[in-house]
Amino acid sequence: MIVILRKNPEQRQLENLIQWLKSLNLDVHLSVGETSIILGLIGDTSSVDIDLIRALDIVEDVKRVQEPYKNANRKFHPDDTIIEITADVKIGGGNKVMMAGPCSVESIDQICEVARRVKAAGAEILRGGAFKPRTSPYAFQGLGETGINYLLEAKKQTGLPIVTELMNISQLPLFDEIDIIQIGARNMQNYDLLKEMGHCGKPVLLKRGLANTLEELLMSAEYIMANGNQRVMLCERGIRTFETAMRNTLDLAAVPLLKDLSHLPVIVDPSHATGIAKLVKPMAMAAIAAGADGLIIEVHNDPPHALCDGAQSLTPEAFDVVAACVKNLIPLSFHW
Repeated sequence: MIVILRKNPEQRQLENLIQWLKSLNLDVHLSVGETSIILGLIGDTSSVDIDLIRALDIVEDVKRVQEPYKNANRKFHPDDTIIEITADVKIGGGNKVMMAGPCSVESIDQICEVARRVKAAGAEILRGGAFKPRTSPYAFQGLGETGINYLLEAKKQTGLPIVTELMNISQLPLFDEIDIIQIGARNMQNYDLLKEMGHCGKPVLLKRGLANTLEELLMSAEYIMANGNQRVMLCERGIRTFETAMRNTLDLAAVPLLKDLSHLPVIVDPSHATGIAKLVKPMAMAAIAAGADGLIIEVHNDPPHALCDGAQSLTPEAFDVVAACVKNLIPLSFHW
């Protein structure tokens, strides 16, 4: 349920209303927007007298929210969420952000070289995998803690904040200096891990599972937010369909739809979505045109010899071109 307040409510009346609603065993989320103030009520609202609330002087309207996700719902938070990573890097609300780097950290020279190159091209965030979930148990699994240390050295040399994937709770102590924690597609419904992300306080990049609906993605975000962390980004990285020409099918329609359903930033991963390096540029441009708040792109200094996902990785030179192409694109901005 949401309570829409009239403009400039009297502070004492607002405080009394919130206190009364909390006395009904409801959690009250205050959202102050540019044009309105909204109280989001979470809990059992079946016995709440809507007419009684609507009759209050400071109340404009009261509406029930049917969707199962509350915190992530745009009805609860009409304005776009803007997540501040550093003083200069903000995600959401029209801030177009590029995250770039190798699928896997392979050596300190490799990650530092790629970090310098993507920063020069305009990337604001360095991506790189230290822990890698792989379909085959015999495939390269990442460097683990050593990979984290290499990422931190690249951050020290370039100043780029880092996004990297966390696979289980036991690894969390290694992520103290990591700026954004990525929850990968395979862990999108790892609810214990999602709950822990709610307690960690760090920005979270939540990737859509390869066979999950948008509602399931939003419910996974709800797990994080309901446990106290509102700094969540949604990532469309392609879904599994009957098509075999590409690694996955990039669901571009999900971008504007997610932006309409939720206030959370939406990031698109054209690398995993297609699995083909030459498709990254057109899909990156299409994603921004569809309204994405940013891109996460795989860049490797030697893709043919990459230990992981070389076929979808751009060379630094190719990333220069992609970055230049998306730089001046204006994301679509509308809500139905």
